[in-house]
Amino acid sequence: MKKVLIALDYDPTAQKVAEQGYSLAKKMGAEVVLLHVIADTTYYSGLEYSPIVGFMGFSAADTSHLLEPNGLKKATEHYLEKTRLHLGGERIQTLVREGDFADAILQTAKHLHADIIVMGSHSRRWLNEILMGSVTEKVLHRTSKPLFIIPIKKHN
Repeated sequence: MKKVLIALDYDPTAQKVAEQGYSLAKKMGAEVVLLHVIADTTYYSGLEYSPIVGFMGFSAADTSHLLEPNGLKKATEHYLEKTRLHLGGERIQTLVREGDFADAILQTAKHLHADIIVMGSHSRRWLNEILMGSVTEKVLHRTSKPLFIIPIKKHN
């Protein structure tokens, strides 16, 4: 394995996904690419919930700049850079893609010739979530590449 693609969202548990994916890559001596996919910009700017607020670098008051041109992309690049620095990997590549979550992950993995895709599954009943139509399930059923799924329990 020479290249590991780690797909991250803004959930606070994404740090665990990044750390475990990076640990796997490091043990194999593989390159690491951190990926975040922006799908629907309105998803990030809802009044009741914004997933970007889950990232410790932002608060609800900081989300007004997301509506500016390229605001969300810049915030995402900042998030991935903070994650890269946290992992300590100087040579970690970061990418922001737009489109359908599963499609963008699969296209990026193919384009980069990734050997494995690392993703988290955010549910107490993660197997049920996988079987019932999550992004992880879509990637799992549409890729020929190995998929390293990290089950994450949400904390209330």
